[in-house]
Formats: sequence, C-alpha cells, structure tokens
Amino acid sequence: MKATCLAGMMTLMAGGAAQAEIKVATTFTVIADMARNVAGDAAQVVSITRPGAEIHGYDPTPQDILAAQDADLILWNGLNLELWFEQFLRNAGDVPSATLSDGITPIPIASGDYEGRPNPHAWMSLDNAMIYVDNIRAALSAQDPENAGVYAENAGHYKAELAREIGALRDVLRAVPEDRRWLVTCEGAFSYLARDFGLNEVYLWPINAEQTGTPRQVRQVIDTVREHHIPAVFCESTVSQAPAEQVARNTDAEYGGMLYVDSLSGPDGPVPTYLDLLRVTSETIVQGLTRHE
Repeated sequence: MKATCLAGMMTLMAGGAAQAEIKVATTFTVIADMARNVAGDAAQVVSITRPGAEIHGYDPTPQDILAAQDADLILWNGLNLELWFEQFLRNAGDVPSATLSDGITPIPIASGDYEGRPNPHAWMSLDNAMIYVDNIRAALSAQDPENAGVYAENAGHYKAELAREIGALRDVLRAVPEDRRWLVTCEGAFSYLARDFGLNEVYLWPINAEQTGTPRQVRQVIDTVREHHIPAVFCESTVSQAPAEQVARNTDAEYGGMLYVDSLSGPDGPVPTYLDLLRVTSETIVQGLTRHE
C-alpha cells in the first residue's frame, strides 16, 4: 500500500476528514518549482534530478526509482529533453504521468545531428510557461479532483506573476541596442528566449549530447563573433564553461558569465526558483551585452 494511502487511512481513523496530500515527482528542478507554485499546500512536489544536474543524459539511480515509486503522479517535459525518462518510467511501475509541453508549438533545432527535432527548452518562453502551468493544473486536478479549485486559484495567481515578471525582463532585453542583440551560448538552449526577447541566437552545439565543444564548433562561433563584433559570449551552468571562454580569448568578446536554463540551484544559490532563473539569466545577458556600450 502506498505511503500516501496509509497516511490517509490513519487520518480518518483518528477522526479527521481531510484527505492525505498527493505526492508529485518531476523530472527536474525547474518544473518542480512551477508545480509547487500550482500545488501550494495541497500536494508534495519532489524533483527526481538534483539541483545543478545536467538533465539531458541523466543516469537515474536506484534511489531515484524508489523515490518515484510511491508518487501519485510524475510530471515531465517531453520534446526529447529527458532521454532517460521513458526507461525510468517503466522501472518506476504503474505511476500516472503528464507531459507538460503538450500543446506547445516547438522551435526546430536548426543544425547538427538533431536538426529538425524539437528544441526541448520550451519553458524559456512566457507563452509556453503559461501552457506548462495549465498542464500542471490539469494533471493535478485529474489526480486530486477534491483540490481542483485550489490548483485553479494557485495557477491563476502564478500566471499573473509570471506575466508581470517576464514582461519586465523582456522590455529590458529589447532595450539593448540592436547591433548588440546577439546571444552566443554553449548549448542552443535559449531559442525560445531569443525569439521572444528579439535576440539573434548563436551557439556552439545544438543540444547537450555526444559532440560538445569540438574544434569545428568553436571555430565557427569564433568566426561569427568576429564578423558581427559580438560583445559577449555565455555558457549555461550545467556544462563546462571552457569552450565559451576559448571563444572569448580568440575574439574581442568578453566571457559574460553563466546562464541558467536546465536546472535551479539549491535554496541558498543564485536561482532557487524558476522566476529567479529567468531574472538572473536575463540580467547576465544585459550586463554582458551593454558593459562597454
């Protein structure tokens, strides 16, 4: 018997009428934070991967599988992001799951071995974030209909906060001079943000996989940075910064710092929430592109 069911029976035996909260497992920390904002106190939300983890090629441990086995619901991104997840789900047993990218029109990957496949980092767009929240609300409500009203109210408040905060960040990035509006990163994980914020996107590799930071990738980006006099290059937090730093050393660009996309930090780190991730990433981009304006 699941621990949640046992806890509920004990509550009823003690004379209470409240149903035990459901347990929700998510594949990574970003959607765990989004789910917590929708769930509030009505559900327990955990992330299968730890803060700071590289989630594309994550290798689940037996403890990860055990942690998900007593979950009532698993939330995952889809769009080929969690390459490990389908096998994980089979090992986890008969646990309902929901794909949070359902309903999103993906941006296709433009080059490399994954050309034409969907870019999975859809949560970096405001419009897509609203779809994620709606999908989380629907999944929680289907699993726990008694709290559907709570989830709907929380989702509404959270969507309003996202619109307010992300809208302000978009205005700041769009104020960067047009000739400096270039976003150069290690992974092509920022296509949705670049599209929404009016940035030209350049990256070393399209998606974290086997071929990352090759001499050819570095050479191509060096040529692009020189051609367009791009002022700064960046790299996401879950991979080595060395290729981006190499580009900076061989051009007039500066290394602008780490951007966050795939994973949150711990509670005491710089990006403990999804909104912090968007804010810190946007501020880092603006500072790098306007430092010597």
